[in-house]
Amino acid sequence: MAWQQLRVQVRPDQIEPLEQLLLDYGGLSISYLDAEDQPVFQKEPGSTPLWDRVDLVCLFEEATNLDGLLFLLQQHPAIEDKQSLTLETLEDQAWERSWMSDFKAMQFGERLWVCPSWQEPPEPSAINIMLDPGLAFGSGSHATTSLCLQWLEQNTRNDSTVIDYGCGSGILAIAAALLGAPRVIAVDNDPQAITATIENAKRNHIPEGVIETYLPEQLPSDRTSHQADILVANILAEPLMQLAENLSDLVKPKGHIVLSGLLAEQADAVLKHYSPWFEMDEAVLSEEWARLSGTLLD
Repeated sequence: MAWQQLRVQVRPDQIEPLEQLLLDYGGLSISYLDAEDQPVFQKEPGSTPLWDRVDLVCLFEEATNLDGLLFLLQQHPAIEDKQSLTLETLEDQAWERSWMSDFKAMQFGERLWVCPSWQEPPEPSAINIMLDPGLAFGSGSHATTSLCLQWLEQNTRNDSTVIDYGCGSGILAIAAALLGAPRVIAVDNDPQAITATIENAKRNHIPEGVIETYLPEQLPSDRTSHQADILVANILAEPLMQLAENLSDLVKPKGHIVLSGLLAEQADAVLKHYSPWFEMDEAVLSEEWARLSGTLLD
């Protein structure tokens, strides 16, 4: 069986009426894709931010007559670029296996790998995090996560207490634990991220009690009991700047902070917010993204 795939570029405020039109003509599934390689960020849990330009992609059964729909879309005022309207036939295939074949194990530093659950680790004796790609909260494929994993691989010791602030899938917390940290504190303001971290820690056989999970408001008021040798925060530039003083309170004397989730052009502004408390290193860049690190001042 084959399928018809219709694709058209629209503004986000025009998605709802066009989506209903596609469904009225027998659309079976609708996807939103980035039309211009524009990064967007979820600032509030549960929100769905969209790009300035969205590729609306809809699947139809092969036998569906779409002549009327194509005519309406060609005249529709919401579609400014008529050339973006395309219709193609997709042959049926094992979609799940096709998706899985696109992902391979990734290496970070000398010892650390992130491996999809359906693949055998390339280096069985290495430190292997089993974590499926495509997770909303992070699976290592993004440059910011990669930058943090590389830092942890080089600097985590077997006596390090590590805080993963904004833990998401728990990938950085799990990496720290597998790299030898005896105590890891994972913090996130989204309960779904806490659940994901707990489940992924179990999948990676992290001993119970090594990784502690908290919502920010659950952290004890006595910060000294939760200060870390290493605090890593892979979130966004704006909350990083807002949290600078709070995060500095969570780092032990001479401890380290690692910050990412920010674009290269945001690095200087974030660095200035942390300089009162930390001796900051030069930014490390990957693609358009940056990682900052520093040591708590005396």
